[in-house]
Amino acid sequence: MSVTMKSSDALAARLAAIAPEIKAKLVPALTKSAQEVAGRAEALAEASRRSGDLIERIEVVAPGGVVTAGDESAQLHDLQAAVVATAPHSHLVEHGTGPRQHKDGGSTGAMPAQPFLLPAWRLSKPRVDRRINRAITAGIKAAAGNGGGDA
Repeated sequence: MSVTMKSSDALAARLAAIAPEIKAKLVPALTKSAQEVAGRAEALAEASRRSGDLIERIEVVAPGGVVTAGDESAQLHDLQAAVVATAPHSHLVEHGTGPRQHKDGGSTGAMPAQPFLLPAWRLSKPRVDRRINRAITAGIKAAAGNGGGDA
C-alpha cells in the first residue's frame, strides 16, 4: 500500500486546489460511479458463486472513507471513492491460482481466474468518465457564476 499511499498523497495535494463548487458536484458523481462499478462487479461475480459470500462483500467506500486490506488501512481523500471485495478469497477468484496440493500430496488442481473487479471497471469506465466530466463542467460553471473567475 505504500506506493499507492505516495501516489494518493500527491493526488490529494493536487485535489486540494480544486474549487469547492467543483468538489460539491464531483462527490455525488464519484459515489454514483463507485456504486455502478460495484453493481457490475456483483453481477460478474455471480459466475463464481458457491455461496453468496463474495458477492455480499463487494463494498463501496465513499469519498473520505477508510479502505481496509488485511491489517492495513488507508484514508481516502474527499475526492476518491473505492470499490473493494473484502471476502478473504476474493483475490483468488479475481486472479486464479496455480496448481495446489493437499497436505497428503494429492493435487487439487489449479483454479482458473474468474475476474470480476477489473472487468467491472473496464465496462463502467466510459460512463464514469462522462459522468465525472459533466460534474466538473457543472462545477466550473457554478464557480464562474459565483464570482469564481473566468471559466
